Amino acid sequence: MRGIVGYAGVQSALDVLLAGLGRLERPGHGSSGVAVLADGGLATARSEGRLGELRAELARRPLPAGACGVGYGGVAGGAQPQLDNAGRVAVVCDGQVDNHAELRDELAARGHRLGSGTETEVVAHLLAESFSSCGDLSEAMRQVCRSLRGGYALLAVHADEPDALVGAHRGVPLVVGVGEGESFLASDEVAFGGEAVRDVVRLPGGEPEQVRVVLARREFDEVRCEVTDVDGGVVRA
Repeated sequence: MRGIVGYAGVQSALDVLLAGLGRLERPGHGSSGVAVLADGGLATARSEGRLGELRAELARRPLPAGACGVGYGGVAGGAQPQLDNAGRVAVVCDGQVDNHAELRDELAARGHRLGSGTETEVVAHLLAESFSSCGDLSEAMRQVCRSLRGGYALLAVHADEPDALVGAHRGVPLVVGVGEGESFLASDEVAFGGEAVRDVVRLPGGEPEQVRVVLARREFDEVRCEVTDVDGGVVRA
């Protein structure tokens, strides 16, 4: 089982992500990573090791401060987050994209360079491609989900949307925590732990065909959180 965490708000995203990953860590985990939006770009750190090794790497090579990001903890091999070629999109994934090999071939035919062999990298490239066409992170994720098969939960950030966090799921749990001027997304609400979460939203999506997309966007001192179906219909505003 993998653990994924996302944050958008007023705290240090890195601190929140590491704390959440620590609450989600399991004995079988052997890789970890984080991505934070900062200084107009995307700063990342990954480790083919448990969370303690990632923390040690961050002590050696600190990331710049940012208030929005995603984190991952899971089995050894294929550490996440995965990025697009431009390094503008970061994605973490729990679950499985069954048709990732087919999608990889299509991306390669369109000139994308993919090297990790993971479904998560495929999603990152698809999301970057869709965003470049529509310019809207939530709509880009909906477009991506319409091409995916399998059961998955996804979290992503884009450097061109520095105050936004997007998530999606189909048949794999994804939970939203709403706080004062901040929002948390995770594979399990245990990740929220001692964070100041006043409302927990368990996204419907147990049926394999049911996709939900959630966008958390920081606007001044508030975070607006909207849940839509794969066609853009609002489920929860």
